[in-house]
Amino acid sequence: MKILLGGLAAILLAGVILLLAIRNNGPAVLDAVDRVTGGTRGVRLVAKTHYGQHPAQKLRIYAPAGADEPLPVFLFVHGGSWSWGDPDDYNFIARAIAPEGFVVVLAGYRLGEEGRYPAMLEDTAAAVAETARLAPRYGGDPDRIVLAGHSAGAYNVVQVALETKWLEASGVKPRGVIGLSGPYDFYPFDKPSSRAAFGAVGAGDESQPINHVHADAPPMLLVHGEDDTLVKPRNTRALARALEQAGLPVETRIYPGFDHNAPLISLASPWRQRRDVDAAVVDFARGVSEVSVPVQAETP
Repeated sequence: MKILLGGLAAILLAGVILLLAIRNNGPAVLDAVDRVTGGTRGVRLVAKTHYGQHPAQKLRIYAPAGADEPLPVFLFVHGGSWSWGDPDDYNFIARAIAPEGFVVVLAGYRLGEEGRYPAMLEDTAAAVAETARLAPRYGGDPDRIVLAGHSAGAYNVVQVALETKWLEASGVKPRGVIGLSGPYDFYPFDKPSSRAAFGAVGAGDESQPINHVHADAPPMLLVHGEDDTLVKPRNTRALARALEQAGLPVETRIYPGFDHNAPLISLASPWRQRRDVDAAVVDFARGVSEVSVPVQAETP
């Protein structure tokens, strides 16, 4: 009986420790779980670099094993309410996507006071431009870039893709954009995070992706959880409706029972084998970048 009680106590303690770790830095814990349960999948970190002088303006570039020709590029921008987050905690995104035939770039951006609107967009646009410049060096095709992001990162990539001024200087035209749990129609600002990042500098409706839909916008995949209370799914529905009304290609996936982080978690092992978010993301990215045959990953 003592042994049984001791075992239960150990399990409970481990559970509490895991919950505290997730609360402190969920993506880092998710990354560790993915690495332990899924291995490297033959994915290599090929470059650690920056696109600016600020420490947060970092790029992490990953490539799959065995690529013989230039691959499309999948650039992912993390979330964190524009106040926290680090691309170094999102390696699981590279392990999910690179083996399917992509060079994967994880991009950071300035956060908190230094990252207030429009700084987060300036940084995202600069990250896209630098990714296009560096892509050939690491086996990527600069003309086939797909942008993706979660939460605040989804806002960043969708806004720079829709508001044409951000990518004009670089001339980069994303083949497609993927938004996971993104805020696209949240003015007037009613949350502390949006008031800090946007209201504090007097931003208005010009900061909203839904107000920048135009005829040349790239195809989009918008994923959201029906039970998301942090960024409500009406954001995705509203943007999808605006894109559809403009005659633009958009695929919308609203998942019952999913909360804010569930779409992101679905890209990590072991969850990606049990849910279809990973397949939806890969299929969309392949389709818009004209990928037909995935690269086979090596056994870790």
